[in-house]
Amino acid sequence: MEVVDLSLEGLKLIKPRRFPDARGFFAQTYHREQYVAAGIDANFIQDNWSRSTKGVLRGLHYQYERCQAKLVSVIRGEVFDVAVDMRADSPTFGKWDAALLSGENGHQLFVPKGFAHGFMVLSDTVDFIYKCDDLYAPGDEYGVMWNDPCVGIEWPEGIEPLVSEKDAALPGFADAKKF
Repeated sequence: MEVVDLSLEGLKLIKPRRFPDARGFFAQTYHREQYVAAGIDANFIQDNWSRSTKGVLRGLHYQYERCQAKLVSVIRGEVFDVAVDMRADSPTFGKWDAALLSGENGHQLFVPKGFAHGFMVLSDTVDFIYKCDDLYAPGDEYGVMWNDPCVGIEWPEGIEPLVSEKDAALPGFADAKKF
């Protein structure tokens, strides 16, 4: 696998190797020892799967008390996947970075603890899967408004975002809880 350090400290793009043949392909999507060797030492304890349609924008979410590192990927479709550094002591505090994740490219994004995370669906349908190193904790949900100009995420053009009422009510970066 190839691991690329992105512009935010700790945020990594992982490109697992694929072995194609006439029947399809094989890929190893997680091997703890290899990920630890690449600087990803998270003890993943929960897997999640979401299915969404084109234009759905989920995020930007995080937990505070039960902070989670995530390993995110797409098994069908394509997303514009975004992470925002919420760590006040980080040199990249308040900055964002993104990657295109798809079933075709098989890439993964490692999102460390202390980041808000979200994605926009670019394909007709997407199956989005992710590992977390802590459990979901109702009542410990925080977030940042997806289109806050203070963060300035450059979302793909030409797609009208479909945002839940809950996500539409998230605060701007200035008012969001920080680490």
